Amino acid sequence: MRALLLFSLTIGLATVALMLCLTLYVIGATHSSIFYFAPATPKMQVALVLGASVRTNGTLSVVLQERADAAIRLYNMHAVSKILVSGDNSGIAHNEVYPVGKYLVSHGIPVADIFLDYAGFDTYSSMYRAKNIFGVTSMVITTQRFHLPRALYIARALGIDAVGLDASLSGDHYLTNALREIPATNKAIFDLSIGRIPQYLGQTYFVTGDGSATWVGPKAEMIYFTHE
Repeated sequence: MRALLLFSLTIGLATVALMLCLTLYVIGATHSSIFYFAPATPKMQVALVLGASVRTNGTLSVVLQERADAAIRLYNMHAVSKILVSGDNSGIAHNEVYPVGKYLVSHGIPVADIFLDYAGFDTYSSMYRAKNIFGVTSMVITTQRFHLPRALYIARALGIDAVGLDASLSGDHYLTNALREIPATNKAIFDLSIGRIPQYLGQTYFVTGDGSATWVGPKAEMIYFTHE
């Protein structure tokens, strides 16, 4: 019994060590492509806003607003010509997409330059769909610094020329989120190794076109665009 426990402990520690090593490898492989100021960010085709939680009243959480604001800065500087919003739109009560679109429009971004991706259920799916559904060839990923290494690694492994802009302002729960990135990063590496294809693909909407075509979907637009 003691030998079995020792063996189990050894395997467990080896697994944790491997997960840490792979995570550190991803961080090291992407750190030179992370920028901390919008003016220093190279010009790319699109800014990608990855989904995060939305408050029950439909307003963006702090994390999601930071991501959207970073994309707005890039667009206004002409560092990108389009904004792709990718998130989970699995229910009326859980929608990470339309609220961001509405927020971008309220800040002067034309609907034609905003593409909405309703099936970005995880970071891997968002990147896969950016390339294969929206035809993205280059992007600036606007997300917090704890998330950027994984997002960048996936995008580049899938053949997208990607850099990241650190959208962090508040620094809320950084350590907790960074720890969560360890299993998430290892899952991403596994997804890449098996060439996972997301369950939901659907019609193509190339970002070289008009984003207003994507302002339809499983939930009525009128839910968010009410007369004020």
